[in-house]
Amino acid sequence: MFEVKEKPRLVEKAFLVSVIMREDEREEAESLLEELAELVQNLGIKVHQKKVVRTRKTFPSHILGKGKVEEILSLIGELGCDVIIFDNEISPGQQRNWEEASKVLVIDRHEVILDVFAKRAQTKEASLQVQLARLEYSLPRLRRAWTHLGRQRGGGVTQRGEGEAQIELDQRMLRDKISSTKKEIAQVAVRRSTSRKKRQRIPLPTMAIVGYTNAGKSTLLNRMTGSNVISEDKLFATLDPTSRKVRCPNGRIIVLTDTVGFIRKLPHRLVDSFKATLEEALVADLLLHVVDLSNPDFDKQMHTTTEVLSELGAQEKEILTVYNKIDQVDNPLIKTRARDLASPCSFISSKSGEGVESLILLAESMLEDRESPKDYLVPHNQYVLVTRLREQGALLEEEVEENGVSVKAAPRGSLANQMKQYISSAD
Repeated sequence: MFEVKEKPRLVEKAFLVSVIMREDEREEAESLLEELAELVQNLGIKVHQKKVVRTRKTFPSHILGKGKVEEILSLIGELGCDVIIFDNEISPGQQRNWEEASKVLVIDRHEVILDVFAKRAQTKEASLQVQLARLEYSLPRLRRAWTHLGRQRGGGVTQRGEGEAQIELDQRMLRDKISSTKKEIAQVAVRRSTSRKKRQRIPLPTMAIVGYTNAGKSTLLNRMTGSNVISEDKLFATLDPTSRKVRCPNGRIIVLTDTVGFIRKLPHRLVDSFKATLEEALVADLLLHVVDLSNPDFDKQMHTTTEVLSELGAQEKEILTVYNKIDQVDNPLIKTRARDLASPCSFISSKSGEGVESLILLAESMLEDRESPKDYLVPHNQYVLVTRLREQGALLEEEVEENGVSVKAAPRGSLANQMKQYISSAD
């Protein structure tokens, strides 16, 4: 039976390539290459050179034109690199063509991220999700593994070679494996839902930590709860959601959950696969969006997290932005810019503990505000707001009146702002 196996870890020297179409894309491409280099190094592979290549148009065979291809192949030969890694997503055909021309392993950013995820996965759930993403990634790339058989015999249109028959067989078995993995993930999601329902029998407010990978989420969880969850200065140090209790200064208890970090150009198959892991963010009362303020691209990282949350359907959630690593930021203008980007926000150092107590007090205050229901009179032509309140689980009472719908509700996030204009005068 066909199995998706890890690539042999014989590669030692990597050549990183980013292809751009416009010169104004160069700065971001260089930043992404730095991030890719860190991911590659986490796999134990040394990065020997990074190169941003500009092209006026992309070519279906190799992405780049013949001249650029020969230039890169020459550099690879001089440096003795044994793997080419593209920051761009490359098709199975392009991957095959580059490998034939270079005689070395060729992969892209998505495959690197899949390998890092596979290396970091600890629980059965995370392992299953990584396995699913890998299977779906491998399906269109099966042909590469069997081309040698297809060349062993010729034939007419109706005569197929051994390679082609083997590909069809493997594709069928791979699709079966994908189907069974999805069923296993669904079963894990059911068990997680059952566990959550047990927790909800004791009505404790919940918060979920979200943010870009390596922003300091696990360190913050440890600082706020006094636990010792793994936290390292590397991308995707942990993939598994972890929940701990936080005791506030007034004695109140809040359940805090750490989630997997996000990254630019995160493969969509991973976003889909990790929905079960990230669903803790969807049901939390408050999201703590942790941002590494010391990173020059912190605003872009914020945008990435916001985009993924939107894909997951969490755009309605109330968010408290937590600017972390302020002990590494000397420029006061950076903090001013950060305040302009998000409100409400808090500035902390999860490593030293600076600002963490104030963060807990602010989060507790926001949760208390959320739990205070208000009376609203919603016009009949705005009944869609009542529907959204119901979907959010914020609708407590509803009564239809002549001039509108009278409701008692505790809306959250952007919906709370929209509802302000309809607060009953008597409230």
